[in-house]
Amino acid sequence: MAKFFIDRPVFAWVVALVIMLAGGLSLWQLPIEQYPSIAPPSVEIEATYPGASAQTVENTVTQVIEQQMNGLDYLRYMSSTSSGNGQATVTLTFEPEANPDIAQVQVQNKLQAAMSSLPTEVQQQGVTVSKSSGSFLMVVGFVSADGSMDAEDLSDFVVSSVEDPIARVNGVGSVQVFGAQHAMRIWLDPNKMLSYNLTVMDVNNAIEAQNTEVTAGQIGGAPSIDGQQINATITAQSKLQTVDEFSNILLRVETDGSQVRLGDVARIEIGGESYNIVGRYNAQSATGIGINLATGANALDTADAVKARLAELKPFFPQGIEIVYPYDTTPFVEVSIEEVVHTLFEAIVLVFLVMFLFLQNWRATLIPTIAVPVVLLGTFGILAAFGYSINTLTMFAMVLAIGLLVDDAIVVVENVERVMHEDGLPPREATRKSMGQITGALIGIALVLSAVFVPMAFFAGSTGAIYRQFSVTIVSAMALSVVVAIVLTPALCATMLKPGHEDPSKKKGPFGWFNRGFDKTNNFYQGSVGHVVNRKWRYLFVYGILVAALIALFGRLPGSFLPEEDQGIMFAMVQLPAGASQERTVDVLKKLETHFMENEAENIDGLFTVAGFSFAGSGQNAGIAFVNLKDWSERTRPDQSVDAVIGRAYGAFAGIREAMVFAFAPPAIIELGTANGFDLQLVDRGGIGHDALIAARNQLLGMASQDPRLVGVRPNGLNDTPQLNVNIDQEKASALGVSIADINQTLAAAWGSSYVNDFIENGRVKRVYMQADAKYRMMPEDMDYWYVRNQMGEMVPISAVSTSEWTYGSPRLERFNGLSSLNIQGSAAPGVASGDAMNAMQELVNKLPGGIGLEWQGLSYEEREAGEQGPALYALSMIVVFLCLAALYESWAIPISVMMVVPLGVLGAVIAAMLRGLPDDVYFQVAILTTIGLSAKNAILIVEFARELYDQGMGLLEATVEAARQRLRPIIMTSMAFTLGVVPLAISTGAGAGARVAVGTGVMGGMIAATVLAIFFVPLFFVLIVGTFAKNRKKKDEVQAAHEHPAE
Repeated sequence: MAKFFIDRPVFAWVVALVIMLAGGLSLWQLPIEQYPSIAPPSVEIEATYPGASAQTVENTVTQVIEQQMNGLDYLRYMSSTSSGNGQATVTLTFEPEANPDIAQVQVQNKLQAAMSSLPTEVQQQGVTVSKSSGSFLMVVGFVSADGSMDAEDLSDFVVSSVEDPIARVNGVGSVQVFGAQHAMRIWLDPNKMLSYNLTVMDVNNAIEAQNTEVTAGQIGGAPSIDGQQINATITAQSKLQTVDEFSNILLRVETDGSQVRLGDVARIEIGGESYNIVGRYNAQSATGIGINLATGANALDTADAVKARLAELKPFFPQGIEIVYPYDTTPFVEVSIEEVVHTLFEAIVLVFLVMFLFLQNWRATLIPTIAVPVVLLGTFGILAAFGYSINTLTMFAMVLAIGLLVDDAIVVVENVERVMHEDGLPPREATRKSMGQITGALIGIALVLSAVFVPMAFFAGSTGAIYRQFSVTIVSAMALSVVVAIVLTPALCATMLKPGHEDPSKKKGPFGWFNRGFDKTNNFYQGSVGHVVNRKWRYLFVYGILVAALIALFGRLPGSFLPEEDQGIMFAMVQLPAGASQERTVDVLKKLETHFMENEAENIDGLFTVAGFSFAGSGQNAGIAFVNLKDWSERTRPDQSVDAVIGRAYGAFAGIREAMVFAFAPPAIIELGTANGFDLQLVDRGGIGHDALIAARNQLLGMASQDPRLVGVRPNGLNDTPQLNVNIDQEKASALGVSIADINQTLAAAWGSSYVNDFIENGRVKRVYMQADAKYRMMPEDMDYWYVRNQMGEMVPISAVSTSEWTYGSPRLERFNGLSSLNIQGSAAPGVASGDAMNAMQELVNKLPGGIGLEWQGLSYEEREAGEQGPALYALSMIVVFLCLAALYESWAIPISVMMVVPLGVLGAVIAAMLRGLPDDVYFQVAILTTIGLSAKNAILIVEFARELYDQGMGLLEATVEAARQRLRPIIMTSMAFTLGVVPLAISTGAGAGARVAVGTGVMGGMIAATVLAIFFVPLFFVLIVGTFAKNRKKKDEVQAAHEHPAE
């Protein structure tokens, strides 16, 4: 094949150009993301039971739905929350292989079975099933720069004009507005109502009767009489629109003509639909929209589409409204991919320099360099064919592939040069002879390296998704690289190389100096190899010590899943004591604002605080701050990193006595949760009940605060709050002739807010709410103000038929896999790996009283899965490599001599990781696999040549030493090229540096160790093993000969 192309260089170029074209075209269509979509698909069921307590919601809604959710394909786990504002949410998380659409349909079908058993109020509100990821893609803030609009007007504007267009953008899963639209608020005054003998029901009925649309038909509707000339629609009455129209609603007209209107017994205004949430941006009042990504959508494209849509809407905004992005996860993705691309180019340049240093002429250096764009572009083509994306992993694979792909070309060029120099042949003949020598080794190397990475592609779970894209990229680059090395490189060698006349060591200048140095090194190396090979047992003992050291060190590497990254965003979560009011929450958030805007002014770009909402649950005593940090280029000092800012924030927040405040960064993969660190559910397996579970949780938090391995362990939920329980005395009510339904409706309207019907503002339908004016619903005694009418038409105070008492209840109940549970989050102390922190939590949970179990969720679940797969992955790769080599060399012995080198490379990677304090995470596993492949590759180069020389009849020792001499130069060269190629990764800073450092460090350490140690040990192993087997073979041959030719 190589000979065919040596004679047809144009054909070879055509093949290369076709590969480049295919890749170049597909490059524009590849989507860009941070990670392949590895978050397992999840489906969310949401239902609302207005006015119900958390306990009621759990008993009547959540459990009914959960019990039907069985027989779903690929279900991983199911969690649910029932909160005191009547919300029920059931989230079903599926295995990554599940199709999100089918999962959603199956859930919908199962839900139908539960619908009939749900309360009618819940069915009226509707139960929604959606597939969206659980965390925000971005938060868009709207601020009135000139202060012309207050918070309610802003919210109304955002809900009525912005929310729907944004929710319809392609890729947006769901949106949540921090604020509410306008509503007609009717604030009742119980004293005035009593003086006119009116009840809540009277007011309600009057509004319903007088604020309606009446369809009255037509004048002259068909069939009409002959000669009818006109036809017109009749409108009788339509929805009211203004405050004055509502004030004029008649409640009663007396016989003497006096009237009571709604304005006489209530204060009427256009207010907010709900007042639960207060948003502020940089200490100005603001409204925000939280945007969730749809499952499987591309984050960058969606964020761009949202920004583009907002830019289209901007000209129609009211005067002075500004759009801010206080929380956006996409800049990090863009910048980190850009950084990897820079690294890619740096690697290409460094590799070029190394080759020039060794080959010392432009023509020879150009040939491997031409291979780089051909292979890289071809690989992008293959990625497009597989439907993959440009992400951190595929780009890392490209950077590592540069070192590998140049190798093949270097091996070809180096060998052609050597043949030309030693045998004095012209380029074309030299190329023919050279390709005959090395085609086998090239294919062998490609097979072995592919064999290392292919098993990665078959792993399950999210780690499988991470590995798969990496392995496909590297393997396709390897395959293309061999194609280029057999098709294009020989053709280029035959046409471009010039026979060199002078002796390389006689050259002038730096190159001559380098060559003489290298020759000395080579002579010293030959002597050393002879030395090592003659003292087998001593060096085998050294090898044994090294392997033992590797096993000891590997066990001490802390485990982790993904490196924590500085994503340029963080959160702070505020939790006040149970029952604290919104005003107190806002005060605490203001303290946060002062801390971030004054003490961290050089690091913080903006912060958006929301009172009434947080990841732990919604309520007046909860709040959250989205903090946006300045660009990475402006934050170069270590004390400006996210971690440093969080550390200082903890210090500052410790002074806030009236609330618990936590600062945390988002996890490495945003889709897998809201906070970094671990995420666990404490599950009530033994049915011990809510109070015992809370007590166990508090005991666990107490133990965790004492444990040095853990920091920031916090309950991610709301504590039990005081509740006022109103008991209605049925006997008294019946005796006084009061209907229970009237009492319930009066309580709901006065203390909750009762939705009456709709009105129209600016052409948009909005709601009408009726509620007691604020000062008549602040204290338990205010119950005395409210009256109902009995059957005799008399007014009876509610307090006459009811008693009230204070109790405790939870505002947010959680369940996990159908059992009551509590969510706890926390992170590992600095310098402790997340795996160790998770083990610490497991130990603490084991000390709790019986009946309580622990379940991991989100990122922690993935980490548990990944940790268990690591060792299996290494073992599988080693076995496959061994089998490939055995097939290639038609012997069981030779592969063993190659495989024995692998631990030396891995040792280097482990030592490098330990020196830099890096954990054994997914990226480190990738680095180790790369090291396994590369250390085997160097060994193949020596063993392949030694075996040929030995078969030609050279003595075993001489053959080995000669092979070592011939191959030293290409081995050092490819190893240096590769090591320098990953240097930019190992020393990188800025966005996404965590991952780059993890891969770069491991590969670099492994490569250096594999090269330095392997060139001495490979000849030793080869001599040992082939020697041992050869002795057996000789004996066999002698015995056979004796059988065939008995002594004549």
